[in-house]
Amino acid sequence: MNIKEIEDLIKFVAKSGVSEVELEIKDFKICIKTENKSKKAEVQYVSMPSAAPAPVAQQSAPAPVAASAPAPAAAPVAVDSEAGYITIKSPMIGTFYRSSSPDKPPFINVGDELKAGKVICVIEAMKLFNEIESEVSGRIVKVLVDNANPVEYDQPLFLIDPS
Repeated sequence: MNIKEIEDLIKFVAKSGVSEVELEIKDFKICIKTENKSKKAEVQYVSMPSAAPAPVAQQSAPAPVAASAPAPAAAPVAVDSEAGYITIKSPMIGTFYRSSSPDKPPFINVGDELKAGKVICVIEAMKLFNEIESEVSGRIVKVLVDNANPVEYDQPLFLIDPS
């Protein structure tokens, strides 16, 4: 089983709402468990040897689980103590977009004033476009991700000056 097949399986499990899936093929076993409340998937990879016992390899990986309709998602916020800026981080894995479509202007630009609850970007995950709203007010200091680039969970997206 290759990594693409594993990713597809994780996406399928996330979409289906199943809480646990276990798959065993010859000397390969994978178990995917999800928790609906936190919307995370835990993946365990187990290599089953045919002759001599070997150590068991385990790895956890969060999988994006999106609602059936694009819903506003709150972005985690961290304070950058060195410069006094607030960092807005990605709440999910996906593709980062600064505007709702290529022909529309960006939601926010450097220097713009930002109010809590304002849409700041869109993150596409599993063909769903999730509007990300700011939890803080302030002025945009820096955009840390280029448009149409992939982002990871908890990756910094914007720097905000709260003053």
